[in-house]
Amino acid sequence: MTVEFDPVRVEKLNALRADNINPYPDRYEPTHTLGAVAELEEGTAGVAVCGRVVAFRNMGNLIFARLQDIHGQFQVIFEKKTIGPDKIKWVKKTIDVGDHIGVKGDIFRTKRGELSVMIAEVTLLSKGLLPLPEKWHGLQQIELCQRKRYLDLTSNGETRERFTRCINATRALRGFLEENEFVETYTPAMSPVASGALATPFAAHHNALDIEVFFRIAPETYLKRLLVGGFTRVYEFARCFRNEGISPQHMQDFVMIEAYAAYWNFRDNMRFTREMIISAVKAALGHARLTLGGEEFDLEEPWPEVTFREVIERDCGIDIDDHDSAESLLSAVREKKIDLDVEAPEKLGRGNLIDLLYKRVSRPKINAPTFLIEHPVDVSPLARRNEERPNVVDRYQILMGGTELVNGYTELSDPLDQQERFIQQQELREKGDAEAMAPEYDFVEALGYGMPPASGWGMSVERFHMLLCGTDNIRDVVFFPLMRPEQAESAPDSDGSEPGAAT
Repeated sequence: MTVEFDPVRVEKLNALRADNINPYPDRYEPTHTLGAVAELEEGTAGVAVCGRVVAFRNMGNLIFARLQDIHGQFQVIFEKKTIGPDKIKWVKKTIDVGDHIGVKGDIFRTKRGELSVMIAEVTLLSKGLLPLPEKWHGLQQIELCQRKRYLDLTSNGETRERFTRCINATRALRGFLEENEFVETYTPAMSPVASGALATPFAAHHNALDIEVFFRIAPETYLKRLLVGGFTRVYEFARCFRNEGISPQHMQDFVMIEAYAAYWNFRDNMRFTREMIISAVKAALGHARLTLGGEEFDLEEPWPEVTFREVIERDCGIDIDDHDSAESLLSAVREKKIDLDVEAPEKLGRGNLIDLLYKRVSRPKINAPTFLIEHPVDVSPLARRNEERPNVVDRYQILMGGTELVNGYTELSDPLDQQERFIQQQELREKGDAEAMAPEYDFVEALGYGMPPASGWGMSVERFHMLLCGTDNIRDVVFFPLMRPEQAESAPDSDGSEPGAAT
């Protein structure tokens, strides 16, 4: 389907080309961004700035315009006696709201006290052939904002501020890791085995190798191979892919930070990730307070610890330690009339049943920043057993606002134990548990050469951004979320929403 452009703007474009003016030059060299120019003193001469025209007011011999870039807005003024009668006539005939221009001139203050650039030279940098959304209302339709984020960013200052906050937080996370001697690394986005997490993968065929491959669901096992190889602190911002349902907190492709430190246990890890989160929140917001579920929390206050067993028993009356098989646990769940919202729960292993039960009855209720510890070994096939209680692992999760933010644990470095757990996971897969982890015996072989004691953690960047921005929809913090094409036939998404609707 071709695009229909505004015929008046196309006519202006053709007129420019007829006059041998290139409406799309290859470069322009500004002296300042629009944010930096606002800090200049009145009288500064020879200033060059550029940006998109977002306001244009023709007053005859005087034209007031506003330029915008991601750093801000700034007023520029075309005056007939300064720029000349021919040029101001050209500006009136040629420039539209939405065009990109570059201007040179001097800083002065208007009668109303606003710093502005009095333009001596103007250059058209890009002729817009489609009008922007109506200036007074901006772009408000949620679905259109998500589909056409470039218009959302152009029209809505709140959107620009939200994504700037996310960018600053991500920069702070990376800076904190680097300051603590973590090395950024890169691991495969495709692998012969979908491992590293309990999730359904995307599959593809690799033509050159003639093999089936899976898009990464987590970088964990490859990062731990680096520990085997001698690196002591590593991290990765890894794009991960999980072929599961869309919801306000889930997308199929997302960015996961994972980091691993040799010679740490999960307690060292808990202290580190708490400090890192506080540091990033301060960098993004200027303080360490977050509003979660309508309640404000100071992250520098102590975070409580609760166990996996106690929150489930508190919230539904089921003691998971009383049920050592999937059949027994499922019977108790059905007796309590708890809907796990999953097809064929009888095919799931005990670990996945416990995990679904927790997510159904407990996780949404944990609002304050909280450490969840003592996870059953069934739900943690890559974590180290607790030495005193071998039915649980040395693992923690950081929960905020009813969502999981961080998952970390003391790593399982015993290759025999790891191999046995992979065998158990494979048996569950063969019984129909599609979410059981695929065995990765190449990783077991790597452990056989010796991995030092270590602890690692993973965090969804987008979920962290949601908490920072106070939004309940993950699409609000993703520049270009994947959506069903507009021309597709109407069919509900997996969460029941209509195609493209904000969920």
